[in-house]
Amino acid sequence: MLTFITILSAYLIGSIPSGLIIGKTFYNIDIREHGSKNLGGTNTFRTLGVKAGLTVTIMDILKGTLATSLPFLLGADVNEMLVGVIAVIGHMFPIFANFRGGKAVATSAGVILGYEPLFFVIAVIIFFISLYISKYVSLSSMIASLLAFIYSLVFHTDDWPLITVIGLFTIFIFYRHRANIKRIIDKTEPKVKWL
Repeated sequence: MLTFITILSAYLIGSIPSGLIIGKTFYNIDIREHGSKNLGGTNTFRTLGVKAGLTVTIMDILKGTLATSLPFLLGADVNEMLVGVIAVIGHMFPIFANFRGGKAVATSAGVILGYEPLFFVIAVIIFFISLYISKYVSLSSMIASLLAFIYSLVFHTDDWPLITVIGLFTIFIFYRHRANIKRIIDKTEPKVKWL
């Protein structure tokens, strides 16, 4: 029963629609009606600005971190990374926002932060290096996830829960960015202007 409560809680935490909350509460805007119509941090940056974008990104990261901490907090005998996957699924398909959520990047990063902070730092560095070079948030997210998966294979050979979950996150992220991939190929994907 405790395992079920932990998994359900992780999904509900992941389902908290940070972008929708910030947009409607402080700007009276539903960001799902603007830009990419996505609830994540990137669309919040584009639609509402840097302050809102940073707030939503941090909230989405912390959702993953909190969910990953639930087995410890609740004393449940369930793998932290499994619980993290459930939170990411909640983020992508949130019950509180008609199952229209984000693209899994920030919440996946939050899961990694909760499980192994150094790994999180490395992924963030890779993301920003790629962003500096390419100016594409979507491409940088995909590159960071792919290199994180390779990193887990090389340096965490015995940690199969981590390898499996990072592999799933990579699949999630690439799948959720399939429209972005097409736009990158067509050279119509928006670039960041502040870096």
